[in-house]
Amino acid sequence: MKQRRFGRTGWQVGEIGYGMWGMAGWTGSEDTESLAGLQLAVDLGCNFFDTAWAYGDGHSERLLGRLIRANPTRTLYAATKIPPKNRQWPSRRGTSLDEVFPTDYIREYAERSLENIGRHIDLLQFHVWEDDWADDDRWQRAMDDLKREGLVHAIGVSINRWEPWNGMRTLRTGLVDAVQVIYNIFDQAPDDELFPLCRELDIGVIARVPFDEGSLTGTLTKDSTWPEGDWRGTYFVPENLIPTVERVDALKPLVPAGSTMPDMALRFILASPDVDVVIPGMRKPANVRANTAASDREPLSPQLLAELKKHRWDREPTEWSQ
Repeated sequence: MKQRRFGRTGWQVGEIGYGMWGMAGWTGSEDTESLAGLQLAVDLGCNFFDTAWAYGDGHSERLLGRLIRANPTRTLYAATKIPPKNRQWPSRRGTSLDEVFPTDYIREYAERSLENIGRHIDLLQFHVWEDDWADDDRWQRAMDDLKREGLVHAIGVSINRWEPWNGMRTLRTGLVDAVQVIYNIFDQAPDDELFPLCRELDIGVIARVPFDEGSLTGTLTKDSTWPEGDWRGTYFVPENLIPTVERVDALKPLVPAGSTMPDMALRFILASPDVDVVIPGMRKPANVRANTAASDREPLSPQLLAELKKHRWDREPTEWSQ
């Protein structure tokens, strides 16, 4: 797998990382299969793993800890996230830092994640963010303490869905090493302002949701449903599912011969020099093989990239977008 430099941390990370939400927040997950997929990813060159305490109340983190212990001679990067105290995804305008990330709470959940993973955290991220908190020195001191103690090596923010602007003041503080943002064929807005700023400040970029929560795999229909309790059932409500499937159907004729919709979606993201790592969710070994293989394939042609750029879809956060 090709590697990229992860911003000013200097880490060399495989450009296809591993998103671990599906191992705890989606139906159909089974630990034995999840661990097999994780180990296969390591064997194929993946070394960046993104999880969060909220993924199964630490379950996903504990799986990552098992993987790290099973590979003591390999350099594996563990990225996780502090959940908002008020359990609101995304954060709401006007919410105070005290309601979401008070100082003692930051420390408490950092320690929970440290225990789950079983060693230091390479990248500790805030799971939601409001740029109004940028200059509040309380979160700054709390995170700096964790870094000085060697418990955390780098700090990041995960930006709310469809709000790539909502973190730029925070990045300018110079205290943040990485940003995680939705970026895919539909969601191209980070190209406008966020990515140029990250380039200027040498901030690592994690592209999440490469398949638009599964739509860009090309497998959804207007009649798709999910079991009760599966998060996708609350995201793909009819007002989202129907227009999404229509837009995906418009992309299908563009898939190159010998490729697939997921492969094209990943290679679109890898065409951006501003993205350091993309983190598709991968629960099954077959998905691991297919997704990591995107790093070994030829880049998409300039002509195809130009066509895919036309499928940009600028959306506004709403109740179901979470």
